[in-house]
Amino acid sequence: MADDSALQSGDPMAGRSVLVAGATGGLGSAIAQNLARRRAVLTLVSRHRDALAALDVPGHRLALDLRDPQACEAAVRAAVEHAGKLDVVVNAVGVVAFGPIEDLSVDSMEELFMTNTFLPILLAKAALGALSKGGVIVNIPGVIAEQNLPGMAAYGASKAAARSFDEALAREARRRKIRVIDARPPHTETGLANRPLEGQTPKMPKGLDPVAVAATICNALAGDTTDLPSTAFT
Repeated sequence: MADDSALQSGDPMAGRSVLVAGATGGLGSAIAQNLARRRAVLTLVSRHRDALAALDVPGHRLALDLRDPQACEAAVRAAVEHAGKLDVVVNAVGVVAFGPIEDLSVDSMEELFMTNTFLPILLAKAALGALSKGGVIVNIPGVIAEQNLPGMAAYGASKAAARSFDEALAREARRRKIRVIDARPPHTETGLANRPLEGQTPKMPKGLDPVAVAATICNALAGDTTDLPSTAFT
């Protein structure tokens, strides 16, 4: 978390236009709160209209389902209209499912890949042409993208695909002077694991504090980092 003295001295994020997707989630809301303290100009997006209205963070709010390509384009346009520009896109949207692959429904598999893999691709596609020179795209595949686990095979595969996308996107975006950050924090206490699409939540050790994880990601935004492996959060 940035301290008050750092903010008063002029934080690099102050005045930057940031689109936060998944702004009502455990990690998305922590990122939004961190950036608000840094005086970023926020556009906050979530599927959950009531949670979005209740979010105690200043910013322009949009209730959108970003699994729709047109919704991604609408979110980007709204961020540009709100702030006059777009500097950063943070994608903190995600879903999880647990259980052996033989027990997992096709519907859950499709939802995992639509949300965890295709949504980041669609949002990046919509944002690339609008981001300012020196802009940043942040995706958060998480530690599961580094090493998949039994009982999470489809979930881990959807996140590993997102990580692979970031690897190539970073090279493409570099031509536009846009930076891509791939963040892979270890298990974090966001509450997501308790809301699986399907299956029983396995016993897990206590996760990281989302406030601390958000601070690491936001500090990377303010610097020149392009990769945040799981070891960067410990």
